[in-house]
Amino acid sequence: MSDVQLHSTEEIKEKVILVGIDTNKNECDINACLDELGQLVETAGGEEAGRLIQRRERINPGFYIGTGKLNELKALINETSATGVVCDDELSPAQLKNMEEVLECKVMDRTMVILDIFASRAMSREGKIQVELAQLKYRLTRLTGLGASLSRLGGGIGTRGPGEKKLEVDRRYIKDRIGELKNNLEEIRTHRSLLRAQRKKKGTPVVSLVGYTNAGKSTILNNITKAGVLEEDKLFATLDTTTRMAELPNGSQILLTDTVGFIQKLSHHLVEAFKATLEELQYADILVHVVDASEPLIAEHMQVVYDTLNGLGCEGKPVITVFNKMDKVQNVVLPDDKICRKSINICAKNDGDLKKLLETIETVLKSFRHCEKILIPYTKGNLLNILYGNCEIISEEHTEEGTVIEAYINDEIHERLKNFIK
Repeated sequence: MSDVQLHSTEEIKEKVILVGIDTNKNECDINACLDELGQLVETAGGEEAGRLIQRRERINPGFYIGTGKLNELKALINETSATGVVCDDELSPAQLKNMEEVLECKVMDRTMVILDIFASRAMSREGKIQVELAQLKYRLTRLTGLGASLSRLGGGIGTRGPGEKKLEVDRRYIKDRIGELKNNLEEIRTHRSLLRAQRKKKGTPVVSLVGYTNAGKSTILNNITKAGVLEEDKLFATLDTTTRMAELPNGSQILLTDTVGFIQKLSHHLVEAFKATLEELQYADILVHVVDASEPLIAEHMQVVYDTLNGLGCEGKPVITVFNKMDKVQNVVLPDDKICRKSINICAKNDGDLKKLLETIETVLKSFRHCEKILIPYTKGNLLNILYGNCEIISEEHTEEGTVIEAYINDEIHERLKNFIK
């Protein structure tokens, strides 16, 4: 029998050099920023081959880094056999073009890597539309600088989604496609408005999970509602929004929503494209801010979340801060969150801790409800379902006139049942 040579079908990881600028204006340590960038590259299917940091007052407008460092970077690329470079900041078209000409390899920025991850993770129609819209908006301003990258054959980081289209995809096509995608998103926004109106009619409170990516939001949603959302120890493991019904200890129900995670230096293209999804946060009754207690940069990550929420018009929303992954830390000093109504420490895989979280949600909901006695005539028995499903029932009594219920109700239900309040 002749020898048969087998070839591995395992995909070869793309090796890239991480490049960052350290200025006095940096909000976090540059090494921490590049650590996170390395995680993004790994999530996108690449591998860090090395990193280069330059300390300077401001970013070079022509080449991102200085020309001396550019030559040092080119030598590092040759030394490590890297196939590309990823810069920690968003690059201009001129910077992209100039760097590619000098380095003779693919040049990407943080936004391109995040877009690539989003393109691979979006599963729903809405998610795919939002990702493509963000990619096209990003590319529209960079057609010149991305010329070499778009014309290359083969795959790799930054080529998924519409980036695979031929170089002939010009500005007019992209503008037409953006218009088409915006119309599709407007239809989705209209559909969401109808769903919100139905939820408001039922009076079911909405609680949204928010937080830095990989803080454990999906794990909380899964363990409370059995939603079956993907859980991975990776950045942006889940992208599509998931909403499930959950029951509080007092028997009332809430809608629990998991949203896309936030990250530092989140491009305005991404925030703008995902507004159709993220605007749901504006209509939530409570925001549950999930924080990774084991994260060394915990305070910085919390600030990124609050800055993003403020940018979405969510300032003033009642917030419960949940310090998750407490099983991974010992004797850690947690930040004092002055924005939240309440804060609790949990492990998302502990049933007792999740019950504590639900009790906390129940307490906060009760804080903006008031106790009322309501007489529901027997001829209006359908109104009882509103109270049973959405309110904490204190007592119930059957009289000759009808059913008298004492319950904690919110303003919405008060308005609907005001003619029956005793």
